[in-house]
Amino acid sequence: MAEGGNRNKEADRRESGGVTYFDRGDKELDGTLYKRLAIQTHFIGRGEDYIAVIKQYILPVHETGDIVMLGEKAIAMCQDNTVEKKDVKIGFWAKFLSRFASRSKHGVAMDEPYKLQLAIDLKGLPRILLASVLGGICRIFGKRGVFYDIAGKDIAGIDGFYAASSFEVYHDLAVLVPNDPDGVCAEIEQELGVLSALVDANDLNVEILGKSPSLSDKPEEFFAELIRDNPAGQSDELTPFVIVREIREAI
Repeated sequence: MAEGGNRNKEADRRESGGVTYFDRGDKELDGTLYKRLAIQTHFIGRGEDYIAVIKQYILPVHETGDIVMLGEKAIAMCQDNTVEKKDVKIGFWAKFLSRFASRSKHGVAMDEPYKLQLAIDLKGLPRILLASVLGGICRIFGKRGVFYDIAGKDIAGIDGFYAASSFEVYHDLAVLVPNDPDGVCAEIEQELGVLSALVDANDLNVEILGKSPSLSDKPEEFFAELIRDNPAGQSDELTPFVIVREIREAI
């Protein structure tokens, strides 16, 4: 998640079953009212067991029917789907193209040469060149996001190499999108009976990467609308999971 933006407030802080969470208010959707609880965890490091993490922080406050929105960075860290800066060797094209990339106040974009070089390493130079050229042309005419449409959602989901991060580990570490998002959600449902959706959410956009088998009939837009206002907050708040709980029909 990016720095700044929609932060959790101390007045919304609650505790139950040894778990700290933030009441992020209710959301009305399709005639139903949902409560959203942003669950606070420890800093989830590389190689941790996400099943154990969810047991520790979700099960003590979980109720039947809850849907847990899983932050993609936490799951990717558990999978150790990461790249260290020392393993990225910046070439000419990354240095050159990064000069023309848009900057974002919400985090590191492709103006960071290391991140752009990682994109080249993952997708190949021809694809990134095409994405850069067409993205630049479309930006002139006011259409944004074309670079990532061509480069791929997995490139848009790269997070890290962020010198301003509150966590030093992210200064020199990039976190990729999780492997097999649907499989992750299926495993969680099978092992713990917890329904979930794996999401990439920030103050700008929401992407649904995967969901539990029992939620397969729900469209992606349903999950996205439930957290469109980014109830997980931002920055160093350590709230990577959001419980969404149906509470009643909207009046």
